[in-house]
Amino acid sequence: MSIQSLQGAIGESLGSSLTVLSLKPVSPGWIASIFHTMVPTGYTKLQEERLAMVDLGAKSEANSLQNGYRQETSHIEGRRVLDRASRASLTLADCGDGDCSETEPMLTERRLSGEEADGEEEEEEEGLGSNTQNMPKESVLAMAFQILVPFLLAGFGTVSAGMVLDVVQHWEAFQYITEIFILVPALLGLKGNLEMTLASRLSTAVNVGKMDSPIEKWNLIIGNLALKQVQATVVGFLAAVAAVVLGWIPEGKFQMSHAVLLCSSSVATAFIASLLQGIIMVGVIVGSKKTGINPDNVATPIAASFGDLITLAILAWISQGLYKCLDSYPYVSSLVWAFFMCLTPLWIVISSKHPASRTLLYSGWEPVITAMVISSIGGLILDKTVSDPNLAGIVVYTPVVNGIGGNLVAIQSSRISTHLHFHCAPGEVPNEAKGCYYPCRTFCGTGANHRSAQMLFLSAIPGHLIFLYAIHFMKSGHTTLTPIFMSVYLAAAMLQVLLLLCIADWMVHSIWRSGKDPDSFSIPYLTALGDLLGTALLALSFHFLWLIGDQDSDVGD
Repeated sequence: MSIQSLQGAIGESLGSSLTVLSLKPVSPGWIASIFHTMVPTGYTKLQEERLAMVDLGAKSEANSLQNGYRQETSHIEGRRVLDRASRASLTLADCGDGDCSETEPMLTERRLSGEEADGEEEEEEEGLGSNTQNMPKESVLAMAFQILVPFLLAGFGTVSAGMVLDVVQHWEAFQYITEIFILVPALLGLKGNLEMTLASRLSTAVNVGKMDSPIEKWNLIIGNLALKQVQATVVGFLAAVAAVVLGWIPEGKFQMSHAVLLCSSSVATAFIASLLQGIIMVGVIVGSKKTGINPDNVATPIAASFGDLITLAILAWISQGLYKCLDSYPYVSSLVWAFFMCLTPLWIVISSKHPASRTLLYSGWEPVITAMVISSIGGLILDKTVSDPNLAGIVVYTPVVNGIGGNLVAIQSSRISTHLHFHCAPGEVPNEAKGCYYPCRTFCGTGANHRSAQMLFLSAIPGHLIFLYAIHFMKSGHTTLTPIFMSVYLAAAMLQVLLLLCIADWMVHSIWRSGKDPDSFSIPYLTALGDLLGTALLALSFHFLWLIGDQDSDVGD
């Protein structure tokens, strides 16, 4: 009996049962039959597939003595139906109670979904015998083009952000409330904590077929955007608290009006910037899917292309506006803070209604908050560096170094995560990733991730040179491009990228080995470390230049 004949028999039996039921008088069992008709279609199909599996198993046993090839074919077909049943069971059982995220059930126990599963069945029928889907083939030239173009676009976004920061550092709000500088890396880091994490999750979902269905696609998008607004509001508030505490510790000075202004500026900036960037990010990923571009290569850089500029411009504008109202209308800051905080329950309700984001609503806070604290430490370094007249020229280059390092490591992290989703079950890592980590493992090899690591590291050199000359030709900042300055600057920038790529390789595999989703956990840590390493190495570089006598207008005028 084939699956089609079995389904026809089930349909005829159900039809006859319903006919008999309609001729009988109404009984108490009629209410139960109504509930039976409310059983989801997916569950009904699941039962049919299980019956088909039993029939196929019995058929293979009966034919086992007649033809070994038929037995093997029946075995493969039965295993295929079992996989379908397992996928349906996972979707109905796990996602219904909110115990899964949008990435956890993607390829659990080597299960595929949608068109990928159908493609696998076709391969098995052709005799390939593979139970995992191969990643889309990607040439070196295509990968280079897809990485470098968004990378350059994102780089010019960070250059623009650095030029804006170089201008607004002289505004009254930044002059009298220097704790705003502590907010800068933390709020710019939201790009890594939220936007790049969203981009990585949705990119992986696209690559493994979780966004082929329109309903599933919009569930993922709406749930993730609502979750991101909750996280942006809470992290914005915590970043302001961290800025107040870190600003109070060195000098012991505290002003309530300044603290309220910091909270209002931080929460409003995080909310507005996150909403705008989230909408742009969704458009980029959906557009990448339609045009056949790998979203892993373009989504995370474009998420950062104008993210720094938008966030910094909003922060400067809101901070300056609230500072001007501080004397005449002191209650405005409190009202702004209360308004955005009151919207938080709405986003919580929306995100909790989508299984894709329900789990992360409870478990996705650890990396985001930890990354915010790490970025705030980098902000404290920036605040103290800007306060030193000899090192003031660092301001225009900080967003550039931090942004480029974060962009490159986010691309690599997203690519490794997608590779693991395709080829490994959660908790298992490839053979080459087992054992103690060593840096050569990241760069030495011919695999796709090795090639991308080599390309990302080497692209940092021409990228930084382009951005340095762009700043120079726009006559921004307080530095001139002397050979010694460029050598020290490039050494610091390349060391940052090298460390980040090595840390990313180790961290993503470690997170996957622990059973967690690297898309949600790795990028916040990596971009925050990029902010801290970039700011610290850049401060050391400028201090070194000052010590060796490079003290003219090119350093800290």
